[in-house]
Amino acid sequence: MSIGIELTEEQAAIKHAIENICAPFDDHYWLGVDNSGEFPQAFVDAVVAGGWLGVAMPESVGGAGLGLTEAALMMQAIAQSGAGFSGASAIHLNVFGLMPIVKFGTPEQQQMFLPRVISGEDKTCFAVTEPNSGLDTASLETKAERTNSGYRITGRKIWTTNAQRANKMLIIARTTPKAEAKRATDGLSLFYADFDRKHIEAQPIPKMGRKAVECNTLFIEDLEVPREALVGEEGAGFKILLSGLNPERILFAVEAIGLGRAAIARAAQYAKERVVFGRPIGQNQGIQHPLAKAWAELEAANLMAFKGAALYDAGKDCGAEANASKYLGAEAGFRACEASVLAHGGMGYAKEYFVERYFREAMIARIAPVSREMILNFIAERVLGLPKSY
Repeated sequence: MSIGIELTEEQAAIKHAIENICAPFDDHYWLGVDNSGEFPQAFVDAVVAGGWLGVAMPESVGGAGLGLTEAALMMQAIAQSGAGFSGASAIHLNVFGLMPIVKFGTPEQQQMFLPRVISGEDKTCFAVTEPNSGLDTASLETKAERTNSGYRITGRKIWTTNAQRANKMLIIARTTPKAEAKRATDGLSLFYADFDRKHIEAQPIPKMGRKAVECNTLFIEDLEVPREALVGEEGAGFKILLSGLNPERILFAVEAIGLGRAAIARAAQYAKERVVFGRPIGQNQGIQHPLAKAWAELEAANLMAFKGAALYDAGKDCGAEANASKYLGAEAGFRACEASVLAHGGMGYAKEYFVERYFREAMIARIAPVSREMILNFIAERVLGLPKSY
C-alpha cells in the first residue's frame, strides 16, 4: 500500500467526499460548540446521512466492507478540516470501536447490533478504564456476576466518552475474581449492553478541551444484562480488547496528524498576511523554520501510520508500527499546534483565531488511549528485545 505517496482512485474519492461533508462545518461552528458544550449533532447527522459510519463494517450488516486504511483516511480528513478531536471523537467509536463484535460476535449479534450503529440509531460508549486501575487493565474491579438470565454488573468506569447520549455500552468486567484466575488477564469478559440509566449514573468530567464531546465517570449498580450481551467467550475479554488496540492507536495517530496539518495551514496563512516592521512575518526564518519542521514531522508520522494500517488490512502484525505511529503522530500533532500558536503571537492565545482550541485538543492524543511511556516500553521490549521494566 503506497498510501503515503499516492491514493488509489477509490481512496481519493473517499477523502473528497468526507471533505465535502465537513465543508459547511467550519472553524466558527467548532468554536461555537466548544464554547457552549453542545454536542455536534448536526455534523454527526451529516456523516450518518452519507452512510460513512459503516465504512469499515462488513457488507453483510450494511457496511462498506472497507479497511482500516479507508477508515483512517476518513477520520484524518475530519480532523484536518478543523473539526479536530471535537469532530473525530463524536463518531470515532461508531466507525471502528465495535470491531470486537465483528471479529468475535455471533452472526446473530452482528445482525442485531451493527446495522443500528451504522444507521446512527444506536449511540454507543466504551467503558474500560477505571479510577483505581488506569492502564493496568488486569486490575479492573468492575464485577459481572452470573444470574439465571445472564449477568449483573456493578462497578465504576472513568473517561467514558459520549455516555450522556449513549443508549448502548461496550463494557469489560470481571467474571472471575483476579485471585482465582490462572493469569491476571484471565477472567475478564466483554459485554455489549443497554445503557440503562436506572442502574448507571454518568457524571461529566470538566476537562481542558473538547468540551462538545464529554467524558464521564460511570457509577454502575446492579445492571442486569442477558447472556446474549456477552461478546466472545466468557473470560476472554482481555484478549478481545487486545485485538482492537492496534487500529485504535492508528486512528488516534492520523487524527492528531490531521489536526496538526490544520494548525500549520492556519499558521502559514497568518504568516503571509501579518505584516510587522514593514514585511510579512512569514518572511522571517524564526517563523518559517518551526512550521517547516512541524510539516516534516507530520508527514513522517503519517507514513508510519498508513504503513501500520496497510499491514493491519493485509492481516499482518502491525504492533510496532501502530504504537510508533501513535507516539509519532501525537507528538508531531502537538508540536505543530504549538508552533501555530506561537506563530500567531499574542493572537494565538485568542479564541477568534481558532488555533488555541487546536492546541488544547492536541493534548488528547498524547495521553489517550495509552501514554507515551507505555508505547516506548512496548517498543523497547517487543522490537529491541530489552527486559521488561515494570
